[in-house]
Amino acid sequence: MKIEAGQKAPEFSLYDSEKNKVNLSDFKGKNTVLLFFPLAFTGVCTKELCSIRDNIGQYNSTNAQVLGISVDSIFTLAKFKEEQKLNFPLLSDFNKTTSDAYGALYHDFVMDMKGVSKRSAFVIDKEGVVRYAEVLDNAGDLPNFEAIQSTLATLN
Repeated sequence: MKIEAGQKAPEFSLYDSEKNKVNLSDFKGKNTVLLFFPLAFTGVCTKELCSIRDNIGQYNSTNAQVLGISVDSIFTLAKFKEEQKLNFPLLSDFNKTTSDAYGALYHDFVMDMKGVSKRSAFVIDKEGVVRYAEVLDNAGDLPNFEAIQSTLATLN
């Protein structure tokens, strides 16, 4: 299913890299940025998430919580977060249900891998409505961070 701006964001319940259960509804009253990424420890994913780390102040200043989501295990995500000193939660969609619900799942990926998150960005407002949706078919591309910031600016 493809998620578009104006739709209610699909609820989810996933574990973070610290083994805490996280629900989208936990962030009601706060803007939320969901960043789906294919795989921890890969070049483009590391570049993307380190860019967020280095610019986290921009997201904090717009009352936005950033959440990174991939199909990696919580253990892999914990190591990745630690090594890259990431300053926002990473959530494991190991069962692929959330990636699928957001239309952000490669059914066939490189080297015959099945069920890997597509690089995607969603901005969800304080009421749980999607205000920005970008699903990239090419895993080598990065989300449009300027468009994400512009969307967040209009929500405050």
